Amino acid sequence: MTIEINDLKRAELAVYASLTETQLRNRLEPEKGIFIAESPNVIKAALKAGCEPMSVLTERQHLGGTAKEVVELVGDKIPVFTGERDVLAQLTGYELTRGVLCAMRRPRMKTMAEVCEGKRRIAVIDSVVNATNTGAIFRAAAALGIEGVLLTTTCSDPLNRRCVRVSMGTVFQVPWGWIDVDKLDGDRLDDAGWVKQLHELGFTTVAMALREDAFPIDDPRLKTPERIAIVLGNEGDGLSQETIEACDYTAMIPMQNGVDSLNVAAAAAVAFWEIKIPR
Repeated sequence: MTIEINDLKRAELAVYASLTETQLRNRLEPEKGIFIAESPNVIKAALKAGCEPMSVLTERQHLGGTAKEVVELVGDKIPVFTGERDVLAQLTGYELTRGVLCAMRRPRMKTMAEVCEGKRRIAVIDSVVNATNTGAIFRAAAALGIEGVLLTTTCSDPLNRRCVRVSMGTVFQVPWGWIDVDKLDGDRLDDAGWVKQLHELGFTTVAMALREDAFPIDDPRLKTPERIAIVLGNEGDGLSQETIEACDYTAMIPMQNGVDSLNVAAAAAVAFWEIKIPR
């Protein structure tokens, strides 16, 4: 059902215009939450993963081109709003990537145990706040054999529009969940608490940190554990002392030419490659 936009204040368009990422997420009632998928390939990945579409927003010129397959996939049951590029940019506040957006229902959040079940390699992202970094970490995780991702609730949302786009839709391929979804004795998990829970689930934990006692990420000691959780800290301060001390090992990527560290997403890719499951 294609609908020409002639009223930017139409209620159904609020998800693309006036609602903030926090309002879309609605973490107090996540079953009512919404996210925005951007670009045809990302939308197709979300649909393939079973995400429920609510509406599509596309430039008129793309109806017969890049948006055509998306429109065919969602069928006639949901509205497809369309208009000229300048009208849509006025509505959203930015130019659409590949000319199409899709508002979708947020999937049910997985618990920590569900994400970890049957996995041998997972990543834990602690307080990474930049959506671009989070998206790049997910893309590296999918490409390099990481089977699940856990995030502290101080991280950027993996279903943030920018994060989804940067991840190239891999946030729908790699199982993930919030550490805070699980509770320890009814309280929010502190750093030592969730590391302990990973140990109880059978994981050897490896904190990525620049410390004198850290060993290189390609150290033979990381070739033997059956199940490894690689723990990555935020862009500025890294991991807390409590987290590092709770982990089994501390590892680092040796630097040259006076460079002290890599961007967290780049460091994640190197670490994921080094701890990959042997073939």
